[in-house]
Amino acid sequence: MDFNFLDILIKKRIGERLNPEEIEFIIKNYSNGSIPDYQFAAFLMAVYYKGMDFEETTNLTRAMLYSGKTLDLSEIKMPKIDKHSTGGVGDKVSLILAPLVASCGVCVPMISGRSLGHTGGTLDKLESIPGFRTNLSLNEFKIQLKKINLGIIGQTEEIAPADKKIYSLRDVTGTVDSIPLITASIMSKKLAEDLDGLVLDVKFGNGAFMESYKKAKELANYLVKIGKKFKVKTIAILTDMNSPSGDCIGNSLEIIESIECLKGNGPEDIMEITLTLSEHILKLARIRGGRELLLKKIKNGEALNKFKEMITYQGGNPDVTEDYDLLPVAKNRTKFSAPKTGYINNIDTFKLGILATKLGAGRLKKDDKIDHSCGFKIYKKTGDFIKKGETIIEIYSDNNSIVKEVLSGLSPVFSIKSEPPKKGRLIRDIIR
Repeated sequence: MDFNFLDILIKKRIGERLNPEEIEFIIKNYSNGSIPDYQFAAFLMAVYYKGMDFEETTNLTRAMLYSGKTLDLSEIKMPKIDKHSTGGVGDKVSLILAPLVASCGVCVPMISGRSLGHTGGTLDKLESIPGFRTNLSLNEFKIQLKKINLGIIGQTEEIAPADKKIYSLRDVTGTVDSIPLITASIMSKKLAEDLDGLVLDVKFGNGAFMESYKKAKELANYLVKIGKKFKVKTIAILTDMNSPSGDCIGNSLEIIESIECLKGNGPEDIMEITLTLSEHILKLARIRGGRELLLKKIKNGEALNKFKEMITYQGGNPDVTEDYDLLPVAKNRTKFSAPKTGYINNIDTFKLGILATKLGAGRLKKDDKIDHSCGFKIYKKTGDFIKKGETIIEIYSDNNSIVKEVLSGLSPVFSIKSEPPKKGRLIRDIIR
């Protein structure tokens, strides 16, 4: 059937339900360039304000999934399970988890994303490794998965190309935190991977796209229901993002921290989330051993070796795991000190993510280039006691004019009070 895009746009703008054919029409025609960015941006805004019900979201996911090719990994006999995060500040779990569970005998065909809004992107972090390629063809990806059962790539022209275009447009039109759009974006990529199972890290808190726990749980339920609809075993774990994950924010800095995690030297918060998600992957894969097996793979070096294998196969220099000077890290460091003595009661993680983006670690506009060398190193986090003059955070950047602007923006990020805050749970809930 032939449709008029403007009619569909108006229909959604007034809150009416779109049928499967209308959704397929707009996705197909935006993908092939018939619908321009400025018109599709209006559609995204209409969806953002008027929403989509579960059936519309299912049809949107299906249309985006079949806008390109899907993988056929039937030749790989080991369980094929992936993990995805809804995004957070300092969230580097994928970089640690993927090689860790792959070293346990799980095939991890991970199709990941770039920086979005105030959060960093796994692909941008990996591309800070000299030579690392994230733009593998489907054939290259399949060959690599057969050989080392691990790969992390981006959305290619072959895999969910509609999502690739929409993902970038959402980032610069303020339509990121929409449950139907997030669900379709995540699941169209993941369902293209020919998975046996999927584990989702759904973030909530002031550094997450879904700030409230209630909204995050609603998103988790949508994601799990879509997985079930497409016959992929899916689990969602709700995790707290009221503080940055780990101690580093920024692309090359997060690579270094991920390597340290794989060496057994990781911060407690990032390791707890990684190990919990990894345990659930092993359960879906029916691999025994749980956390004990995971810790063993870290201790004996097999998890780190798997990460090195992936770097090598994707054109990067594996020596970065031993020599961090091979990574692009800013030479200039600027410290931000505590203005008074007390306990850190709150970190405005969203503002911190925005400041990292201003430094160059993320994108303010669709075509912005990433500065892989910049970022933050955090020395004190929520609940920690700090004395006046002690360093809370250190800015890594060789751009002095931006450093001055960022430094002035850090004061309202950290709330220091005389009493310690009430401690919250890092992992709140599990949706099966």
